[in-house]
Amino acid sequence: MKKIITILILLLSAVVSVKAQNQSFSGTQHTELALSNAIDIGFLTTGNSNGSDVNLIFSNVNDYANGVESSPIQLKVRSNKKFIVRAKASANNFSYSGNTSPAPTMPVRNTLYIKVVSNNTGGNIPNAVDNQYKTLRKSNRKIVNNGQPGGNQTFAVQYKAAPGFAYPAGTYSVNVIYTATQK
Repeated sequence: MKKIITILILLLSAVVSVKAQNQSFSGTQHTELALSNAIDIGFLTTGNSNGSDVNLIFSNVNDYANGVESSPIQLKVRSNKKFIVRAKASANNFSYSGNTSPAPTMPVRNTLYIKVVSNNTGGNIPNAVDNQYKTLRKSNRKIVNNGQPGGNQTFAVQYKAAPGFAYPAGTYSVNVIYTATQK
């Protein structure tokens, strides 16, 4: 009988000690993400919103007769919503730096042109600028429509300048402003 009681005590001890090892406790914590609408546009060559200077050099009469084209310029949009990209000139006329006085007035419109040469935004390019030049002006021109959300939505543009023979030598400059807007 003593053996049976001893065995029973040992078995009960084993069960109690096993139960003590299996105890657990858990806690919870509420976590929230407060997301806001976010968008930016930048140039791949510089990695920021200020692109490198584009120099269109007219060195012979064929350049004046046919115009001069830039290399493709890559831009990147990062947005958490669909977006539109527009481009415009910062002024109606080029700024002039040179020896002619009074300074000549060269209009941007019908002198500086833009086209979209590649599109990896998931959106579409309006027909007016889809691989064909359209004049830049001081008012916005839509160049990407319905771009899709993402962190690496890229496209490339190209410029063409065709001032003709009516302007004297010098440097003519204008800024091109790109604006990305969420839909």
